[in-house]
Amino acid sequence: MKKLHIADTSEVKAGDVTDIYFVRTAKILREKHQDKDVCMEVFLKSFPDPSYKWGVFAGLEEVAILLEGRPVNLRSIPEGSIFFADTPVMSIEGNYLTFGALETSILGCVCQASGIATRAARCRIACGDKTMISFGARRMHPSIAPMVERAAFIGGCDGVAAVASAKLIGERPIGTMPHALILQMGDTLDAALAFDEIIEKDVPRVVLIDTFLDEKFEAIRIAEAMGKTLFGVRLDTPSSRRGNFRALLKEVRWELDTRGFDHVKLFVSGGLNEKSILEIGDIADSFGVGTQISSAASLDFSMDIVAIEGKPFAKRGKDSGKKSVLRCKECMRDYVVPYGHKRQCGCGETTADILVPVIEGGRFVARLPNAREIRANAMDELKSLIKDSSPQDVLNI
Repeated sequence: MKKLHIADTSEVKAGDVTDIYFVRTAKILREKHQDKDVCMEVFLKSFPDPSYKWGVFAGLEEVAILLEGRPVNLRSIPEGSIFFADTPVMSIEGNYLTFGALETSILGCVCQASGIATRAARCRIACGDKTMISFGARRMHPSIAPMVERAAFIGGCDGVAAVASAKLIGERPIGTMPHALILQMGDTLDAALAFDEIIEKDVPRVVLIDTFLDEKFEAIRIAEAMGKTLFGVRLDTPSSRRGNFRALLKEVRWELDTRGFDHVKLFVSGGLNEKSILEIGDIADSFGVGTQISSAASLDFSMDIVAIEGKPFAKRGKDSGKKSVLRCKECMRDYVVPYGHKRQCGCGETTADILVPVIEGGRFVARLPNAREIRANAMDELKSLIKDSSPQDVLNI
């Protein structure tokens, strides 16, 4: 039987998913007896979008899986941490030949996951305290859907739709109903009543109302038929029919409230991004965000040698030497200093090194937190980052 076009974990750990020049480099170093102990750092020179001033770090757990069992030391900022350009997020030490061939995979793990988590965090800021669900699994290769939605969850999504993704993060999958159900049932109300009859009662009844008729009249019809059982209505109205989407949402909200259905939530999906969320955020109650998050640009991390045999040594354009990243939790400012150095923040508060040991000699020396714990850390840091600023200012919109 043919297989999906993917590499499994064993192939990646073996270094099979690597750029060929690393294979050739290893051959040369062995032949010339030039294999040496090195310190390599992973950092981001700049963000892909000039409006980005910060990112959310993700992908550490997979990097740790790749390095476990190899005689290396790994220090990293915690997964879910806010980070800034020109700041190391990971430091790996060991004989180059023991982990050099994994550079391609290590970067792949953090570049894509961090890009997704960062975009999710930006959407989270736009949503405020309202619910945001990841609908992006269908926009990526199915084999990486769990990774994609894990990163989306870490960045700020309250839940994910794909079953395997939810299993990975230890959460329950969240979703409403597709147009396919309504089309085959032939009527929105018939589909809604069938859903209510058959699906477990602890699943919120959210009915999609844009399949056949005007959203306002469908919302009224469904609400009158289902009453208090109806949790919400979802508008996934195609762009060709939206017109003024904000006005449409206001109209639906008015008609529901006028008839005593103020408990019915408005769930919105379909092509949402940070800007469009901000435009309707005071009316909509929940957001399903797909392509905007799952197709987020990968962050262009680099992995460079900064020390050889314990001595500072780096290529042009890169600061040499092993480093510490000192963070002030009060003002969320980072200071990159030579490893072990200390300094006080300009605001007067103390700082602490956020590049902490994860693996030493191939063995874990720190517990890897679960996805919900990582998400909580990310949300705490986002709150510190935002403080009294407006969402527009933080997002540079």
